Amino acid sequence: MVIGILSAHFAKLSFQSILYITIGLVISAGIYWLILRSKINKSPLFGILACFCMIGIGMTSYNIQNETLRPQHYSNQNHLENQNVIIFQIEKRLKPDAYNDKYIVGIKSFNNKEATGHLLINVRRDSVANLFNVDDVLFTSTELKVIQKPLNPYQFDYSKYLELKQVYHQLYLNSDNILQLSDSKSTIYGYADQLRQTINTKLIEAGFKDEVLSIMNALLLGQRQTIDKTIYNNYVNSGTIHILAVSGLHVGILLWILNFVFSPLLYLKYGHFIRPFILVSILWSFAVVAGLSPSVTRAVTMFSIISIAMHLKRPTNIYNTLVISAFVILLFEPSFLFSVGFQMSYLAVLGIVSVQPTIYKLWKTKYYLTDKLWQILTVTLAAQVGVVPISLFYFHQFPGLFFISNIVVIPFLGLILGLGLLVIAFALIGFLPKPIVITYSFIIESLNHFIAWIAQFEDFLFRDIPFTLLQVITCYLIIVALVQLYKFRNFKWTAISLIALIGLQSVFIYNTFETQNDAFVVFNKSRYSMIGIKKNDNLALYHNLDSTMLKSNYAIKNYKVGESITNVASDSLQSVYQYNNKTFLSIDSLGIYKGLTFKPNYIILRNSPKINLNRVIDSLQPQQIIADASNYKSYLKRWKASCEHKKIPFHQTNEKGAFIIE
Repeated sequence: MVIGILSAHFAKLSFQSILYITIGLVISAGIYWLILRSKINKSPLFGILACFCMIGIGMTSYNIQNETLRPQHYSNQNHLENQNVIIFQIEKRLKPDAYNDKYIVGIKSFNNKEATGHLLINVRRDSVANLFNVDDVLFTSTELKVIQKPLNPYQFDYSKYLELKQVYHQLYLNSDNILQLSDSKSTIYGYADQLRQTINTKLIEAGFKDEVLSIMNALLLGQRQTIDKTIYNNYVNSGTIHILAVSGLHVGILLWILNFVFSPLLYLKYGHFIRPFILVSILWSFAVVAGLSPSVTRAVTMFSIISIAMHLKRPTNIYNTLVISAFVILLFEPSFLFSVGFQMSYLAVLGIVSVQPTIYKLWKTKYYLTDKLWQILTVTLAAQVGVVPISLFYFHQFPGLFFISNIVVIPFLGLILGLGLLVIAFALIGFLPKPIVITYSFIIESLNHFIAWIAQFEDFLFRDIPFTLLQVITCYLIIVALVQLYKFRNFKWTAISLIALIGLQSVFIYNTFETQNDAFVVFNKSRYSMIGIKKNDNLALYHNLDSTMLKSNYAIKNYKVGESITNVASDSLQSVYQYNNKTFLSIDSLGIYKGLTFKPNYIILRNSPKINLNRVIDSLQPQQIIADASNYKSYLKRWKASCEHKKIPFHQTNEKGAFIIE
């Protein structure tokens, strides 16, 4: 099924053809099974048919969920106007930025026609008095904007991220071009959002402060939008960010509590059927309240299957349970396959169930406390083994003190969650004594202080680690081979382990060879200029940023990691650059270009020079004009027209991205 989803994502094939082929394969497999079911285990043909059926189901599922294939989708309208009349409904509230509140919305009407589709909405923060809520219906007449592609190399592609959520355009709104039509609740997500708001209102009235409230929202309600950036980074750097994402750990603790609370039902005549029904209903209600993120959906699906199997007294195999839960989730949400949270969640569980028993057997202790601490440590280590390769690929950093932070936090997480649910229950009924508020606030504040203390040891946080997809694949091959080698200890797995290790070394050598090249880069940085000359693993960076801005500049960090650069040398901006027998002339606000003794191949315009570009082109006759993001937009528009008139290429970094010559 995974192969089918990947095929449908990267190869745009005809949906009808895929559907007909899949139906044919399923019917063929069914007929084959009916005819030869007594000998089915000896027939490889049935296995091949079943494999192709799963691939077809994956491709079909992905295309069914692709909204752009539906004729009602707004993008399939005859044309998109500059001023589109749109009625939409709020579906999800996102984390705001410095200027806008952000929402994912579903379209109900587009240019006075019934339509479907999703948009990203940016509402100016100082233009609207209150936040909009899930299920609010709004009207606007405005222009659709494309979602900006990355403007610097190796930058996170937010447009692709939103495409996986079926979002292809965005709107910028304020009080002048938005009108609320309804605030009534019409979906389960709207009622869940209303419940979260009610809980937050009650908690604020009880005396919980913002920092504590934001952590409670993350731990108990699955909402991380309000967490302070510094606190969030502390959790990331300490290796404990997973506790802020409602996942298997949280759902497992919740299921344990619910099993205890509803254990008296087992004494009833149909208790073995009633209790799992109630447990599964509560788990899925919790998942909806937590926002149905990939991690919580995976966890609730898996624990629902385990809970039902336990009460039916069926033996459960954790690997089968994982596969079934993944199949069910991907059948209804195939795009979850590309979610980082979904991938890391399953890999962490696979690491725990396959690696943890092996690590745990390495040391035995007869003392209860040390045994429990050893269990926690081995679970943490096993989970890290499962997620480290893919974590390095996505985030390029590794928290060296993760085992210390987790061995302290995880034992108390059950207490924090259990007490937190009790606090919410008391708050909803209007009876939350002040001592409980003070005690729970102290626990959360102590947790934040401990995490901040761990995060301050920056020497143990390994950052900017280059890691490619090939390295991820070979690392997982090594992990699987070593686990199997420990279990069976035979020549076959010894050979496979050695081959996998040689493969990883080969990938490192290949990556080193691939990055041994030169490049000239004009980066895109709003209101500033950054020019880089790369030679193998060294980068000479010419810029006008201050030291603080340079240290936190993601464009340089991403380029450094993506190109495996080991040394960055900073310098001030220059007027002339030489690269591969090509000359670059930089014209800044002084506008000096006359009296040159050479003809530049390229001209870089920065800091809005007051020049007549037609005269510059006639005088210097360059091959191309490059304008970075430090220039006024009105100047860029005028220069672009001049270049079109002179029929000379014009590269504008805030439209086309960084200018790169390799």
